[in-house]
Amino acid sequence: MAVGIYFATTTGKTEDIAERLHSFLPSAEAPKDLADVSDLLEFTSYEGIICGIPTWNTGADSERSGTAWDSMLEEIGELNLNGTKVALFGLGDSSTYTENFCDAMEELHSYFVKSGAEMVGYVSKSNYTFEESKSLIGDLFCGLPLDEDSESDMTDERLENWCNQLKKEIPSL
Repeated sequence: MAVGIYFATTTGKTEDIAERLHSFLPSAEAPKDLADVSDLLEFTSYEGIICGIPTWNTGADSERSGTAWDSMLEEIGELNLNGTKVALFGLGDSSTYTENFCDAMEELHSYFVKSGAEMVGYVSKSNYTFEESKSLIGDLFCGLPLDEDSESDMTDERLENWCNQLKKEIPSL
C-alpha cells in the first residue's frame, strides 16, 4: 500500500519541505499540492498520509493555516480513515510568533482524529524554543514542527530523525 505526501503553502516553504521529506522517503509518492486535489476521497486509498501545513493566521482559533487546508477541514473530519496512519509536519516561526508556534498542526490533527485516522509522528518539545503552541499534547507536538525562519539550520537533522521514526510507525515506508 502507498503513502501519500500532501501540502498546502502560502510562501513555498511548506512545498520545499515536502520535497525534502520525499528525498528521505523515496518509497512515498511524490508530494501533491492540496490545491490540486479535487476529491479528498483519494486519502482513503492510502495506508499512510503525511501532511504539511504552515501557520499563517497566528492567534486564530480556526482556519489557522491560511491555505487550502482551511476549507477542507470539515470534509477531512467526515472521511472514514480507520486504519490509515497520518503524520503531520508544520511550519512556523518560533522567534517572531513564539506564542503561536505551529498552531495549525493541531487544527489539522483534530480533524484527522475525527476521521478515525491513527495519528503517528509525534515529536518531543525538547530542543525547540517557543513559549506556547496549540500543537502540544502533553510534552509532545502532534507532528514535526519546523522553523525555516529562525532555525533552518536544524531542519535537515529534524527531517532525517523524523523520517527514521516514521519508517517504524508506517510499515510501507
